[in-house]
Amino acid sequence: MTSPDGPLTDELFPEDRPPRDACGVFGVWAPNEDVAKLAYYGLYALQHRGQESAGIAVSDGSRIMVHKEMGLVAQVFDEPALTALRGHIAVGHCRYSTTGASVWANAQPTFRSTGQVSLALGHNGNLINTRELAGLLSGPDPGNAGIVATSDTDVLTALFVSDPAALHGAGGALPGGAADTGGPFGTQPTGGRAMSSQGGLPGGSGGMESPRGLAGSSPRASAVETAAATVLPLAKGAYSLVFMDEQTLYAARDPHGFRPLVLGRLDTGWVVASETAALDIVGARFVREIAPGELVCIDGRGVRSVTFAAAQPSGCLFEYVYLARPDTTISGRGVHATRVAVGRRLAAEHPADADLVIPVPESGTPAAIGFAEASGIPFGQGLVKNSYVGRTFIQPSQTIRERGIKLKLNPLRDAIAGRRLVVVDDTIVRGTTQRALVAMLREAGASEVHVRVAAPPVRWPCFYGIDFATRAELIAGQLSPEEICASIGANSLGYVSLAGLIEATTLPESRLCRACFDGQYPVPVGEDDRGKHVLDGLGVGS
Repeated sequence: MTSPDGPLTDELFPEDRPPRDACGVFGVWAPNEDVAKLAYYGLYALQHRGQESAGIAVSDGSRIMVHKEMGLVAQVFDEPALTALRGHIAVGHCRYSTTGASVWANAQPTFRSTGQVSLALGHNGNLINTRELAGLLSGPDPGNAGIVATSDTDVLTALFVSDPAALHGAGGALPGGAADTGGPFGTQPTGGRAMSSQGGLPGGSGGMESPRGLAGSSPRASAVETAAATVLPLAKGAYSLVFMDEQTLYAARDPHGFRPLVLGRLDTGWVVASETAALDIVGARFVREIAPGELVCIDGRGVRSVTFAAAQPSGCLFEYVYLARPDTTISGRGVHATRVAVGRRLAAEHPADADLVIPVPESGTPAAIGFAEASGIPFGQGLVKNSYVGRTFIQPSQTIRERGIKLKLNPLRDAIAGRRLVVVDDTIVRGTTQRALVAMLREAGASEVHVRVAAPPVRWPCFYGIDFATRAELIAGQLSPEEICASIGANSLGYVSLAGLIEATTLPESRLCRACFDGQYPVPVGEDDRGKHVLDGLGVGS
């Protein structure tokens, strides 16, 4: 009797797992709208950023309901589940794990309640001082009770519902502690500045009474806003946050702005999302990016903004290479246009004498278009992708494993037989996929295979929200490009230069995090703070 292959898994070929996006976050404040369905559509647009679990929390002004589960957005939610989530504020999240195992307890939005306030929070990124922050949770504070999760997000959630004055070792007088400014924009941290309000909604607040007074009445900050302004300056690493209490939607971005976060406007409300593509899907107009070091608060008074730390922009360069959707815009530059420009630069830096340029679908397509345009070599489709190889399926049998990449990609033999190919891919991580791909193309009749990569060699792991392999597992961390070329069996191999990639973004080098390519980390990371299991067995809150 043949033994079973194994249970459902999210790994097609575990030996060559691609870089994983950290998460996608989405928030909406919109009276008289079905905010649960808006959040569902927003998460659907962000599904590429996280495929382990999904969740939505909704508030009706007096209580928060949360529905989350392991799986894809379409697997987690159906019509009855969404119908049960009634309110005017929603926070949604789709997750890949970077701190904390991929289990239900770590699915987001996370939720905490103290009896006085409740909080639901979604996080894109990765903190690098999670142990230090967890140490602040010592004591009997109600927000510390019942913490069973092992994620940096859960620690932040507990801190945001804690009394800032009671935080162990923190106190209430740290830089970032909030104080009443007496102005119309709410509060600002000590030493910070209040930014301009976005104003109220057209036609008022949609019939909902302002929860803490009308705009311009100088209301004091909520407990959550005060705690967040105290805690956020203490958090180190990458965090783009969308969270809410019963009456207010909040968004915050770390001072380096590692991960993207944007603000959009509906006719009846406001939206915050990881990418502009999610705004497009729900019909929101792009307003601006959330600034690094900014906390935004949205309620019946409109949008208020607080700067809790000085901006030190270091946006993730890898977002342009692989993570973001091609129809997203980052810092005013379309991702698709950037990838096409990278392909043109790649053709100039590493020309090839070939008959056809083909992409590795889908992420290699824009760069392949640019390579073909610049080189004059015709662009064509040489590989067919199986769109239904999702992130959850039965482990492939040994027979299928021996066929390698064909479960996901299959060659168009008539298009490539007897031809010299330029194959454009986004990245090479371990090299296993490219090795199988080159062999498959040769078997299908390609006379030459020249591999071109739309990113520099990935030599270093990321600690700011991308679940990369360790440096020992990264093929470029161990071998030279010439050795990698021989290892994958290509006729030639060319990577775009780091300077070429940066130039394609149109941003200055100083505003980009390039650590996975050059090892220069904007925020140093201690050995004890590396890895997704830093809280396992720690007993957070004890």
